[in-house]
Amino acid sequence: MGQLIFVASVTVNGAFEAPEPTPNGWLTMDPGWVQASLEMWEAADAMVIGRKTYEGLAAVWPQLASVPGYEAYAHRMNSMQKYVASNTLNDPLTWNATLLEGDLAASIGNLKAKHQGNLVVTGAGELARNLVAQGLVDEFRFAVNPCLWSTGPRIFDELVTVPLELVATTTFPSGVVQIRYRPAGAEAASDG
Repeated sequence: MGQLIFVASVTVNGAFEAPEPTPNGWLTMDPGWVQASLEMWEAADAMVIGRKTYEGLAAVWPQLASVPGYEAYAHRMNSMQKYVASNTLNDPLTWNATLLEGDLAASIGNLKAKHQGNLVVTGAGELARNLVAQGLVDEFRFAVNPCLWSTGPRIFDELVTVPLELVATTTFPSGVVQIRYRPAGAEAASDG
């Protein structure tokens, strides 16, 4: 059975929007973290995203396939199966994507039963908040960047309280720390 893994890059104070690489933004492109992130995506079975994230990523990743330094990441992002939760999009979707239909919890349950590997959720919008509120996320992976950012929304603003248990931490030379949590009392997710 697949696990639903939420991933996000954030600042120390939880900002997540518009992460541009430093020095003009807060995103720290640590080579070790980039490699660990690529390995996570390569091990995943599929991506689960909302409409806004789908539209944004589908417009960018196909263009990066031939950009030096992005080839491996772009190949994985472009080739993997994507499931898009949306009340406004219609089939057929592009970019190897399928529209999720019906009840969100039932759709995610069906995906978990269908896939043996991880289903990675990226984007911290309405879909992510709904998945967390409904208790559908099996693990959270935050890449905490060494920066306090004064603007933008904070990840999971206005969300219900969700107690978490620490699974693991990895510190990279740049100061980026990957923190893995699972909901308190949940079974351990796979390491992929």
